[in-house]
Amino acid sequence: MHKSQRLLRLIMIVNAKKSFTISELAHDVGVSPRTIFRDLLDLSELGVPLYSIQGRGGGYKLLNESVLPPITFTQSEAIAIYFAAQSLKYFGSLPFGDKAESAQDKFYHFLPPDVQDQIDRLKNKVVIWSPNREMSVSCLTTLLQALMIKSVVTIEYKSSVSGKNTRDIQPVGLYSDRGYWYCPAYCFARRGYRLFRADRIITAILNELITWREDVDRKSVFDWQEDEENSQEKIIFCVSLTSNGLKKLEPNGRFRDFIELQEDGTGCIRMHIPINKLEFYTDMIWELGQDAKIVEPLEAIAYMKRTIEGMNRLYS
Repeated sequence: MHKSQRLLRLIMIVNAKKSFTISELAHDVGVSPRTIFRDLLDLSELGVPLYSIQGRGGGYKLLNESVLPPITFTQSEAIAIYFAAQSLKYFGSLPFGDKAESAQDKFYHFLPPDVQDQIDRLKNKVVIWSPNREMSVSCLTTLLQALMIKSVVTIEYKSSVSGKNTRDIQPVGLYSDRGYWYCPAYCFARRGYRLFRADRIITAILNELITWREDVDRKSVFDWQEDEENSQEKIIFCVSLTSNGLKKLEPNGRFRDFIELQEDGTGCIRMHIPINKLEFYTDMIWELGQDAKIVEPLEAIAYMKRTIEGMNRLYS
């Protein structure tokens, strides 16, 4: 058995056993204990989280982080995975800390030379940009951990309306939009679902004293608002778009399914939105400038006019 094959087999064995001795591994793989000892040193250098057990019996143990068994990828899959991971480097902060970068480095290291050459040629030619917005990595990591272990989180939150306050929340998930990380969550103080912007979370601490709610856990980042929005009064929101406005708006998941294309290359949006989210949706149309015009409702048009008047006063 070649060394590379033996190392891959060892990764699968230690991932399954968690704790083991050198003699056990030597027997399983069919090599000498001295060879296994050298292989374990190589695995440690590659980042496999092993540590030795002191005392009677001795041996080795795998840290809490499991090591995934190897997977075979096609050339196209390998390139896609590499650049998907690379796109994360343009975020100001990630809930995974620096683990995404170290995983990318390991992935690249084990790729065949010809695939590495192709990736090297593409590194400065294929980039997936994301706005770089700084926020607390520790808070993001705590929110992610809470989702994994089913724990409520106590946060100190800086609201643009009510200032600083402390909340007990059960995260529904995490998602990123235009560089910002958002955490939809059930707020125990408000007894309802709220959306928290991660850069406004000052501190986040796991709180196991509050019971995790299974009904909240069944929600996802795609449907957490459905019950609330279905119970709210709706209003028609209609916007006409230039061809350039279409291009700008197509990546926005809130509008994508409601875009109607016209034969001349322009388009429009016609959708029902909750009345209390009218200003929120209007602000997103404001970003399109002269490439979008609100047709209805009148309340949105009036809000847009007030915004324009405010900008005129600012620059007059």
